Amino acid sequence: MIHDALFYENVNDKIHCFLCPHNCVIGHDSYGLCTVRGNKGGKLKTINYGEVASVNQDPIEKKPLYHFKPSSMVLSVGSFGCNFACAFCQNYSISQNKAKSEYVSPHKLVEICSSLTNNVGIAFTYNEPTIWYEYVYETSKILKKENPNKSIVLVTDGYIQKKPLEKLLPYVDAMNIDLKSFNDEYYKNICRGRLQPVLETIALASKHCHVEITTLMVNGLNDSMDEIEKISSFIANIDKNIPLHLSRYFPTYKMKQPPTDINVMLSANKKAMEYLNHVYLGNVPNLDNSTYCPECKELLIERSAMNSKLYVDNNSCPKCGFKLNIVF
Repeated sequence: MIHDALFYENVNDKIHCFLCPHNCVIGHDSYGLCTVRGNKGGKLKTINYGEVASVNQDPIEKKPLYHFKPSSMVLSVGSFGCNFACAFCQNYSISQNKAKSEYVSPHKLVEICSSLTNNVGIAFTYNEPTIWYEYVYETSKILKKENPNKSIVLVTDGYIQKKPLEKLLPYVDAMNIDLKSFNDEYYKNICRGRLQPVLETIALASKHCHVEITTLMVNGLNDSMDEIEKISSFIANIDKNIPLHLSRYFPTYKMKQPPTDINVMLSANKKAMEYLNHVYLGNVPNLDNSTYCPECKELLIERSAMNSKLYVDNNSCPKCGFKLNIVF
């Protein structure tokens, strides 16, 4: 449904939207780069408020979040539109198109969430949740008021301005943030964005909620060891206990080059582990993605596909007492 949008100002007969770093200046009856926020009669409106294009009850590990509420389920919802245009997008049918959707009010979504078993909350995912801002914000507030023990999760590209992020963060429990590259040209040419705002989002979010990072390693573009070293070093300078998920690329959407070499993935894992305590490989079969104590190597969480078996239930290693970055 069409709904009033936040974070804009009128500039002559146009609208300046400052939800995300694109800072779109939008003419009458036109839309910003996200395709869902538009100028309607001199007011900024969003057309995807409550429009659910995809919904499922997922294992939390699928987000991926390996250190947040392990072995639980989360209600995952997404809409349509995105403020990026990644050439390798796996969800391009909803992110780059106005997908078929059904209106679900914030109260109704909270009601659905509360009725589910083994459910830890709501994950806004599939497309970019920050351009669904008003709906995400209102739903999160209602969930936290009616069921404070439930969690709000964002799976996001991190491309959002500081002010709206700060307004939302008090209601967010966990974020998986894509760090698509450590090269600004990659962001500009492949994703239609910039690197620095994403780095700022990661730094700010990590002070307020649980954060994990995902990098899709694309064959020949961002899979060099120099790139992985820069990404890992940046994360380690914030907190070396932040988990990094290195995901293997496969051809999709506009990207046609072959899948990333598995040996490159293994080398990247080894390089990242020089800086970080927890690195996981995604889309690579037959690998051990269990969680071990960084100090004594005790098995803490055993994983097989999306199934987890826990050998720890608090933030200390049961063998050596090492402080862990796991939210139970």
